[in-house]
Amino acid sequence: MEQYKDILDKVEKMNALELSDLVKAIEEKFGVSAAMPVMAAGAAAPAEDAAAEKTAWDVILKDAGSQKIQVIKVVKEATGLGLGEAKAIVDGAPKTIKEGLKKEEAADLKGKLEAAGASVELK
Repeated sequence: MEQYKDILDKVEKMNALELSDLVKAIEEKFGVSAAMPVMAAGAAAPAEDAAAEKTAWDVILKDAGSQKIQVIKVVKEATGLGLGEAKAIVDGAPKTIKEGLKKEEAADLKGKLEAAGASVELK
């Protein structure tokens, strides 16, 4: 990269119009195109869509299991609700505990609930 330092320094100082002209000049001089081939762009789109599809996860309590009190404690801690509200959620299973979590956060909460004896699903 050191060999291109002076070129990169010049490019860094260019404004958008100058950069656009530079790209056109390179395309004409070497007979190339800076545009991504259609086939490659089409192949990349599904991967981006798949990543965009699932960025938020919901933690759903399917069943409290036999250690209901432990599950209520975890739900209370995770949601910040009072004891009565947490108990109502656990009693009303299946219920969504939290929505829109990152995958790691959802997996962490699922692990805590399962450790307390609950059956949990991530959606």
